Amino acid sequence: MLLDGIFAAITTPFYTDESLYLRKLESNVEHYSRSPLAGILVLGSTGESAHLNDAESAEALIAAASAAAPNKVLIAGVTRDSVRATLELAEVAARANYDAIMVRMPSYYHRGLTKLHILNYYRTIADRSALPVGLYNIPQSVHFDLPVDVVAELAHHPNIIGIKDSAGDLARLRETIALTANAPRRNVTVTPIFEAVTARMVTAAANQKPAQSLVSIEGGASPNASPAGNSTPEEASLGSGLKTRTKEVGFQVMTGAAAILLDALESGAGGAIMAISDFMPQLATDIYNAWKGNDPALARVKQEIASPISKRIVHQLGIPGIKYACDFNGYFGGNPRSPMLPLTSEQKAEVEALLQKVRN
Repeated sequence: MLLDGIFAAITTPFYTDESLYLRKLESNVEHYSRSPLAGILVLGSTGESAHLNDAESAEALIAAASAAAPNKVLIAGVTRDSVRATLELAEVAARANYDAIMVRMPSYYHRGLTKLHILNYYRTIADRSALPVGLYNIPQSVHFDLPVDVVAELAHHPNIIGIKDSAGDLARLRETIALTANAPRRNVTVTPIFEAVTARMVTAAANQKPAQSLVSIEGGASPNASPAGNSTPEEASLGSGLKTRTKEVGFQVMTGAAAILLDALESGAGGAIMAISDFMPQLATDIYNAWKGNDPALARVKQEIASPISKRIVHQLGIPGIKYACDFNGYFGGNPRSPMLPLTSEQKAEVEALLQKVRN
């Protein structure tokens, strides 16, 4: 699966009694599907995944997938503190036609974790997961960094495709890119204009009548092809005029920190999975598009707008700030689950002032 461009790490809406507000989740996903975002991460840290039980997590994953446009890459946050529970949630994501799962480090017993434990945790999940696995480094929440040398070893697993690094440490990100540069390269299925082909695109094409074969350009394969990109006869019959080709990629590094987005792109990152994309996806994609269009001056201007907004709303006000920013900018945010509290009126006014010039 191609991880390229800007993704939103979306919030999870709740009713006032803190039960899941699935209709608002679906509405938000429909709204993001009309944006220039490349994809959506459901139940990442911004989605308050740690506050949802297993049944709620499954409901949220299924609801979000049902509302997503076929061309948006869907990533499921499935982390639990045990391998078994993580794999159970990964199965839900696979049945809901997600394109990949994202797995952070378990945190409750982190003091006893050695390099061997970490390697075993990720390798076991990757061995058994029906979906490609993305690593997730977020030391702000789990209180330690996923070691870069461990990332470099895991990058050689055939079902581990990349990492979202939310540490906000540019030197670490550059080291990760350098140490994973020799990871095995694989062919991923893309459209003729080199955008990701998702599982739901293939399903939608296969459901068209009359069924025709998946049209491959330059030996393209379905999203479920082997790591080498070899298409089987079954895979070649999935589509109905869905034209594909292949693109060779290595281990894909994404940043989760808006403050270093442009620097990360210039250092070799493929894109970002960020909370600021929840409430201002256009500005976030503007940075990426300007960089990709060889307009570094415009990209820097956009980055300088985004950085202070991200610092105050995402990093200082946190999920309550992100959710209120969503409310202010055309999405449903609502209140976070307790023990987190909504913003004060003064904080809300501050968010509104920050977003006045980037209304979505």
